[in-house]
Amino acid sequence: MSDTSKPTSRVEKAAAGIEDDIISLNDRLNVRGDGEPIEQELRLLEALLFAAVEPIDVETLRERMPDGCDVGVLLARLARDYSGRGVNLVRVAERWRFQTAPDLEPHLTDMKETPRKLSKAALETLAIIAYHQPVTRPEIEDIRGVAVSVGTLDVLMELSWVRLRGRRRTPGRPVTYGTTEDFLAHFNLEQLTDLPGREDLKAAGLLDSRLPKDFEVPIPMLSLDIDEDPIEDDDEGEFVTDYLEDDDKPDLDD
Repeated sequence: MSDTSKPTSRVEKAAAGIEDDIISLNDRLNVRGDGEPIEQELRLLEALLFAAVEPIDVETLRERMPDGCDVGVLLARLARDYSGRGVNLVRVAERWRFQTAPDLEPHLTDMKETPRKLSKAALETLAIIAYHQPVTRPEIEDIRGVAVSVGTLDVLMELSWVRLRGRRRTPGRPVTYGTTEDFLAHFNLEQLTDLPGREDLKAAGLLDSRLPKDFEVPIPMLSLDIDEDPIEDDDEGEFVTDYLEDDDKPDLDD
């Protein structure tokens, strides 16, 4: 007759340990380490997030909250409390904000400000920058097959979705472009790696189902490329000399 008491005992111990962890986490979500309730701290954190005009990072929250607060635990508690409600606490681009629940969007469309639609050229340029960054203007044109006007890039930069990343270590030192945290926040992405991949794009009908087998969606660079220097302070002005000026070739942008 086999002895099953030991395995059973191990399972029971594991279950007990999990239960203890859950109880401990629940306690942390309700009381501070010194045993004091966290309701007042929750109210302050909730007010800070509500009053913020843009997503706010954890370090800024720590500076605004009383000493000794476990901001991570407080954020987890608020996120849990708002889960399933009309307004949710979400993290985008490593920052936190309140936003309306995604499933309620159809009921709120008439209450939203109608944004100006981007041109096809701007949308294509934005997609190329998002997936191929760091990318230069000539590289964007090579991928699109037509020239890109400065005005198209200006629109994307005015929206704060595109920024100057650096300068390529090639003749002429062309500037490189990349996306911003505002781009992540607008499209509700926590980080660049959350951009939809090949299968996601195919499922959404944005890619032809008959793609070459070796076709892959590029992965954006998360830091300066080895052939890229950072933008210097004197390059940060409104006017930047790009690799090619519009006068050098006809404007074929659609």
